[in-house]
Amino acid sequence: MTLDSSLLDDTPKTGGLKAAALGTWGVVFLVISAAAPLSVLAGVGPLAVLIGGVSAPLVYAIAGVVLAVFSIGFLFTARNLKPMGGFYTYIAVGLGKVVGLGAGFLAWASYNLLQIGLWGLFGVMAEGMLAQVFGIQMPWYVVAVIGAVLVFGLAAAGVDVGARVLGVLLVLETILLAILAFGILSQRAGDLGFATFAPENVFTPSMFAILGFGFAAFMGFESTVLYRNETRNPTRTIPRATYIAVAFLALFYTGTLWLVIQAFGDAAVQGVIAEDPAAFFFIAMGQYVGEWGVAVMFVLIVSSIFAGQLAFHNAINRYSFALSRDGILPPLFKRTNRAGSPWVAGLIQSVVAIAVVIAFGAAGLDPLTQLLILVNSPGVYGIITLQLLASIAVLIFILKNRQLERKWYVLPAAIFSIVSMTGLLAVLVATIDYLTAAGPAINAIILAVVPLILVGGAVYAMVLRSNRPEVYARIGGAEQPGGEPAGADEAGAQPVGSEHVEAR
Repeated sequence: MTLDSSLLDDTPKTGGLKAAALGTWGVVFLVISAAAPLSVLAGVGPLAVLIGGVSAPLVYAIAGVVLAVFSIGFLFTARNLKPMGGFYTYIAVGLGKVVGLGAGFLAWASYNLLQIGLWGLFGVMAEGMLAQVFGIQMPWYVVAVIGAVLVFGLAAAGVDVGARVLGVLLVLETILLAILAFGILSQRAGDLGFATFAPENVFTPSMFAILGFGFAAFMGFESTVLYRNETRNPTRTIPRATYIAVAFLALFYTGTLWLVIQAFGDAAVQGVIAEDPAAFFFIAMGQYVGEWGVAVMFVLIVSSIFAGQLAFHNAINRYSFALSRDGILPPLFKRTNRAGSPWVAGLIQSVVAIAVVIAFGAAGLDPLTQLLILVNSPGVYGIITLQLLASIAVLIFILKNRQLERKWYVLPAAIFSIVSMTGLLAVLVATIDYLTAAGPAINAIILAVVPLILVGGAVYAMVLRSNRPEVYARIGGAEQPGGEPAGADEAGAQPVGSEHVEAR
């Protein structure tokens, strides 16, 4: 199997994304912000401890290790396939165009679901923050609509502008939590406990039940590859940004949650959380930093969610751009402005998000138990499924392109990723109620979304193969002269003339 030389071309074939707009730290800020780390810690971290016990911080470390290993094969594929497209491109090359288009639709839908669902959380937190900190009363859905408009405006201003804003917000979050950590360590230096790391607390059924919390906290980290056409020296920038993001999130989640547990002690912490999980971090901040820290934390939690929404919005736009580039979505989705932003795709995404928010608000539905759970949860399962498909695609890519130079550990990493992602997906399906807190009927619908989108995309690819072969040939980003597949095989790699990929 040889690779199509067009897959090695760094130059975008269509559209006008802004070249060399981002360095390593710009990409890092974009992908870490997608995870909204402060809001994950304050919102989900206490529930993880309540359900999983004092060893809950370790699920974030476990997720970090697994995703770092996953990244080895994922980034090997990214290094050798230049078109921007993320999961969509890599799965199309490894598993064929039929599965690839299903994956492209699933990636596009999953990021949209994650972003739209999180407007419920943003609205609730922003409503509470405005009321308590500034004395302003505003319905959650109005605040969410304002947030969506601001996200669109920042994204349209350019990916580099958004990265700078996200960088400032992330630094502020980190500084505040560092102050909290200093307060806890200075006041409880002699009372620190290490039950978190005790084997009898780690290897329990309840820890398996919260594994989904750990992996969900890294949502969006793999979107580094979506910015390759907008980065300086992407061959170095993208891997560095990916590993930095995973390492930072793993340490940030694990270390911070362990320290806040120590604020109350291993034996007492679950009792404190049980009284009011949502107040857990605020109580610690008030006790060890002061009321000013509580107010600042409230503001920064809202800004953390906002930052995540901006990062997801940018990722969605780039999937829209890639699908439009290949003729799957209408051409207007790849239209860019002077800042190199796919603004039309962003406008459409924002209008849809605002319409959903207004509909939920007008119907009087709960923004957390209904908007967040009903819309966000299928996105979580979609991303995990894509990670499994990408792991399989990486293995096939390696086996069919043995001439490509690689480190000895790339192949074992790909195999480990398949095993771990399969196990993770099985655990997540079995423990879905811990992740969603919804009933059996809702959970069944949530689980059905992913296969329905995959099958729908695959069927559409087969229709294209029969009726529009020139579009089918471009699935995954490999454009052929004259629209012909030039000997394409079902794995998605097409040789063009005598041009082959030489071993590096």
